[in-house]
Amino acid sequence: ILRNSLLIATNNAHKILEFKRLLNGINHEILTPASIGVNLDVEESGNTFEQNARLKAHAFAKATGIDSLADDSGIEVDALDGCPGVYSARYGGTNLSDEDRVQLLLRELVDVPTEKRTCRYRVMLVLARPDGSEILSEGKCEGSIAHKPIGLNGFGYDPIFLVDNSQVSMAELSPEQKDLISHRGMATKKMIQLLQSEGGI
Repeated sequence: ILRNSLLIATNNAHKILEFKRLLNGINHEILTPASIGVNLDVEESGNTFEQNARLKAHAFAKATGIDSLADDSGIEVDALDGCPGVYSARYGGTNLSDEDRVQLLLRELVDVPTEKRTCRYRVMLVLARPDGSEILSEGKCEGSIAHKPIGLNGFGYDPIFLVDNSQVSMAELSPEQKDLISHRGMATKKMIQLLQSEGGI
C-alpha cells in the first residue's frame, strides 16, 4: 500500500479537495493526514514558496514513510511590490479569516486604478520521498484584483482574483473550470507528467 500511495501533505481542507480532483485517475491511493491519523503542523519558516513547500513535503514524508506532495502558494500584487506573496495565508495576522484578508487587500488597493491592479497566483509543488529525493513543479496564473468580491466558489483570494483579460473572478468558476486554468491545476498537471516520465505513476 505505501509504495503506491501519495499523501497530500496539507491540513487545508480546500487544498485537499482541489488536489483530490486534480489527481483523480492516477494509479496511486490518495491519502490525507486525517485519513492515516497523522497530526503534523509544519511551520512555514521559508522565504520562498519553494522553501515552504519543501519543508512541508519532507516533514510529512519523513514522519509517515509515504511519498508526500506539498504546495505553497500565494498571490503577488504588482502595486504592492509582489506582496502578500509567500505570506498570503498569514496576511494581516494569523487570526484573520479568508474574508478578512480579502477586505484588507481591497483596502490597501483602494486608490489603485483598474489598469494597475495586475497580479498573479503562484504555486510551487514538491513531491518528497522518504529517501529524501524530490520532484518539483510550479504554476502561475495571471490576473488582476477586482474592486469588490464576486462569486461564491473557491477559497482564499478567489473572489477578488479576476482571471486574466476577463471580468470573471476565480470564485465564479466551477471547480472543473478553475482546475483547467489555475496555478495549482497547471503545476499538478506538470507533476503528473514528471511522475509518468520516470515511470512512477
